[in-house]
Amino acid sequence: MGDLGGLQVCTNGDCMSVLANGFCPEGRFSHSSTVVGKRMYIFGGNKGDGLSNDVQIFDTMTEKWITPMVLGTKPLPRGEHSAIHFNNDRILILGGSTKPKDNIWFLEVDTPYVKEQRKIQGKEVVAWSKGVVGDTPQPVVLSGPSGVGKGTLIKKLMEEFPTTFGFSVSHTTRVPREKETAGIHYHFTQRKVMEMEVQEGKFLESANVHGNLYGTSIAAVEAVADAGKRCILDIDVQGARSVRNSTLDALFIFIRPPSFEELEKRLRGRGTEKEEDVQKRLKTAKAELELAGDSSLFDHTLVNDDLETCYQRLKEILGMNKAPFSSVVGNGLPHLIAEDIELLPSHSASLIDQNVIVYGGILANGRASNNMIVLDLSSLKGGAPGRTRGLKAYAVDELSGLCGFLKQGPQSTAQIKRLHPGMNLVVGNGGIGH
Repeated sequence: MGDLGGLQVCTNGDCMSVLANGFCPEGRFSHSSTVVGKRMYIFGGNKGDGLSNDVQIFDTMTEKWITPMVLGTKPLPRGEHSAIHFNNDRILILGGSTKPKDNIWFLEVDTPYVKEQRKIQGKEVVAWSKGVVGDTPQPVVLSGPSGVGKGTLIKKLMEEFPTTFGFSVSHTTRVPREKETAGIHYHFTQRKVMEMEVQEGKFLESANVHGNLYGTSIAAVEAVADAGKRCILDIDVQGARSVRNSTLDALFIFIRPPSFEELEKRLRGRGTEKEEDVQKRLKTAKAELELAGDSSLFDHTLVNDDLETCYQRLKEILGMNKAPFSSVVGNGLPHLIAEDIELLPSHSASLIDQNVIVYGGILANGRASNNMIVLDLSSLKGGAPGRTRGLKAYAVDELSGLCGFLKQGPQSTAQIKRLHPGMNLVVGNGGIGH
């Protein structure tokens, strides 16, 4: 069993001796211990029978250990990593994994998402968010009544720009319709399974529509972003509101019919549903159309009277006509592609303003390294239950280059080259090469 007898815990300059009351976690080594406020967060390490990825909290006020409910996808078990307390609401976990793409994680301990989940669950909650170097194109949420033509518009985008856009396949508990293929049109699942995954924080949004559950999993959205594509989400208004309130920075577009009568004509023309189902969809459509002009929810509203006209207008909103897409991604911003970052075991990490300085570690041959990497946290986006993107990573060859970087901060590739000739940008495709 773990033992905290005689431990000195210091917070805000005040030190106290603590002796844990009640439950104590197993002893371990090569773990991280990080104080946030009046609590100490223990993560990972080796318990003697292998590496762990569990989280334990010691509350210095009650002098008790807490095993929190952990939301999100967990990192692989690890040890000899570093942990940095950042922004008073999360802990940055660096290294400790044998897989380069698994080396940057955020453990959210008091973010708005965690606070909300703490109220919902009625217990202590923490949430994992994987850190990703570089930005991704802004996702697009297309919403509107069933039968308005969202699917057709998405199909046209995918056909014209197959390497640019990727579709997020939703989950549903309803039975497949004729000619629907699992994994292409929907991920068809059982209600109990989906309810459990929603409870575990694996869905960005979910809703009960006409007696069936529909939802967008975090994994489905991240898979599109990881492929370097701009994610398109086709969800109803209820789901769009949930996404708007989440950490996903998306562009919201409402597609509406020219008239309610035309919408009814299109629904009946599909011939795939019973009259009872058609009436349910029409009732839902009336409520959704009333929200079409809600500027706090939707950034744009398009009327799908003529399909080709609506499609051209959609491309304009998405910035597809501004420049050749080989050099501009979606919203006109350059698209940086991150390289894998190697964080060696037993490195050190320090926070200076919004930059984390990672130094040294043990090389594969057992020798000590003097590698230095700077992680810029000033432009973070997203967070749990999804990923945290917008990190910038720099490799620094000389201490003088690091000092200049921290004092002035690079504004462009040319400025970095001029001021810090020894600095190599880890991210590529327009950055500084090695």
